[in-house]
Amino acid sequence: MRKLTLNGINKVFLTHPDREVFALDNIDLSINEGEFIALIGPTGCGKTTLLRIIAGLENASSGEILLDGQPVADLNRISTLIFQQYSLFPWYNVIENITFPMEMKGLRKAERRRRAEELIQLVGLQGTEKAAPYELSGGMQQRVAIARALAHDPEVLLMDEPFGALDERTRHRLQTVLLEIWKRKGKTILFVTHNIDEALFLADRIIVMGTEPGRVVEDWHISLKRPRNRLADDFTQLHLKIRNVLEIT
Repeated sequence: MRKLTLNGINKVFLTHPDREVFALDNIDLSINEGEFIALIGPTGCGKTTLLRIIAGLENASSGEILLDGQPVADLNRISTLIFQQYSLFPWYNVIENITFPMEMKGLRKAERRRRAEELIQLVGLQGTEKAAPYELSGGMQQRVAIARALAHDPEVLLMDEPFGALDERTRHRLQTVLLEIWKRKGKTILFVTHNIDEALFLADRIIVMGTEPGRVVEDWHISLKRPRNRLADDFTQLHLKIRNVLEIT
């Protein structure tokens, strides 16, 4: 079932009274319910701008966004954006950070607590409930950010290089955690990364974007069986194909 459709999304920034920068050019994209999509491309191709438009944090210059086939004016209500920076509330502990979105939705305290405890277990943070963000490692902070995003119960989860600041071992560990969450929750995910290996390990489809202006240049459907072996020949061959496309965009 088609979940999210982008029709002719354009974004133009005015950087000077007589100069326009075309950040996005006629982006058409269809995402099925429960699909895991990776957006990859060079710096400046508009990946983050596109996520911000979908999240309702930026306005498109033209085009439309459809959710379940219906026009949506404010996707901020049904999507959650996770950034590379952990963006936790430093004055709240772990469980307070996770329950905050539920409190804003008016859920009762007991229900907030029950759901938060489920999410803490889901992301593997048992025993950290009362810890402050500064007491946690970067990987653990990002787990809290993911749990808080899921507490909002979004229909679409938007992730902007969420593991980009982490070391390789922690990044790989959190990729596995994210896939487990995706399988259990069935969320539709749009994931921005610069890392081909990460995109191949995670995604059902990889959308390659090019620059000047930002545009879709390739849409790869990834048929590799899960769990994926980064050292397997088919994984390596796809990695090289995608790298070749990126080098000419």
